[in-house]
Amino acid sequence: MSHTVTGQTPGQPAGPDHKRGIFGRIWLFIRQVVGELKKVVAPSRRELVNFVLVVLAFVAFMMVLISLLDLGFGQVAIWLFGNGDQAQ
Repeated sequence: MSHTVTGQTPGQPAGPDHKRGIFGRIWLFIRQVVGELKKVVAPSRRELVNFVLVVLAFVAFMMVLISLLDLGFGQVAIWLFGNGDQAQ
């Protein structure tokens, strides 16, 4: 079951209910960014190699797919409109 504190809006930092100035908001943002970066876990070497191989395989697959589609659409365009070598 969820516990909520009366008067506190979800997603807002707990604390005094005063408006922050521009520099206070910037400082709060920087503190939150640093807090989130502390939670980041770097992948191990094995995971990193695995991720790189997956990305390279996906990019190669997409290159082949798009090349085949481009070739196919080009052939369809030539079939529909001709190749432009007819004399006028």
